[in-house]
Amino acid sequence: MEAFFRTHKYLVEHVKSPVQRLLMNEIDWNYRLIGIKGCRGVGKTTFLLEYAKQHFGPDDRSCLYINLNNFYFTTHSLADFADEFAKIGGRTLLIDQVFKLPNWAAALRECYDRVPDLNIIFSGSSVMRLKDENSPIRDIVQPYNLRGFSFREFLNLMTEKQFQAYSLNDILNNHRQIATEITSKVKPLAYFQNYLHHGFAPYFLEKRNFSENLLKTMNMMLEVDVLFIKQIELKYLPKIRKLLYLVAQDSPTVLNVSQLSSEINISRATIMHYIKYLSEARLLNLLYNEGESFPKKPAMVYMQNTNLMHAISPGNVNVQAQRETFFYNSLYKDHQVYKGKKEAQFLIDGKMPFVINDTTYRQKIKPENYYATDKIEVGQSNVIPLWLFGFLY
Repeated sequence: MEAFFRTHKYLVEHVKSPVQRLLMNEIDWNYRLIGIKGCRGVGKTTFLLEYAKQHFGPDDRSCLYINLNNFYFTTHSLADFADEFAKIGGRTLLIDQVFKLPNWAAALRECYDRVPDLNIIFSGSSVMRLKDENSPIRDIVQPYNLRGFSFREFLNLMTEKQFQAYSLNDILNNHRQIATEITSKVKPLAYFQNYLHHGFAPYFLEKRNFSENLLKTMNMMLEVDVLFIKQIELKYLPKIRKLLYLVAQDSPTVLNVSQLSSEINISRATIMHYIKYLSEARLLNLLYNEGESFPKKPAMVYMQNTNLMHAISPGNVNVQAQRETFFYNSLYKDHQVYKGKKEAQFLIDGKMPFVINDTTYRQKIKPENYYATDKIEVGQSNVIPLWLFGFLY
């Protein structure tokens, strides 16, 4: 136990959280079992350590961070460890890499029932369906999703400002005033392209090659978050990698399932399941027509964020595809995003059609649409700067 306390103290003392995540304030910390989900590399470990630092400090032994990568847990029960921790005054146990433990959901349930005075906060992969697929904890777990940096968070970090987030309703009704206030302090367009290239994932904060680091993480997402957690044999990894690459090259794309099936030499049904897994791993975003969902074929498939586009196809990213990917990624956290009709690429919450364009757009501006327009600082009427949708969280 002392070795775990020493590791906890060192990690909490040295954690560096560059921005205050809104999620920290959105979580109801009164729940006894909280799951923090997110794609690999998004900062789940940092989030847990920052929580310990903010609420307890490195020397408070009532809180303890553990990583289930530790070989100790290959021969020791998690419930026994939790019980021992509680008996010496432990009140909050932070568990990282929980999926490394066989039957992890049952183990968490045992901890919950056996140690009623203990609060457990654990991190998990984005592909884990905490309520839908894990019956032991379905009725007790409260899941939250940790996302990559928004453009607002990236801008705050780059400029040392503290711009607030706005709701979609705020932006639609007051975008001119909001944009005018922001642009009086910074030039957001001076930072926007950098964000699209490398600002979503936190790797740009490290003194390592950004693209190589992101590619390494993407492969880990395939090997661990898709194959390991979904229990797919390793021999199928090359086929999944090829599928992701083919889809990424044409993103956003209408899936030609028959062609992909032929090129990769797997069944049409398997293609659709792999596409779903890639979406759950936060590598793809699936866009459906209103009222439709899996197992139906999506209307369009996008990369999950623009950084992935640059990692897979450096120097060859379609600018319009990048705009649409940014908009979709920014909106889907709190809104229903469907395929739009006619010239509108998206339909938000079943009632708001959005056209994604730039200043070269030559069609007539229609009052029934909203326009998320690139390369403008301040909009007017129903024409809104594209970058401002990066302030939704």
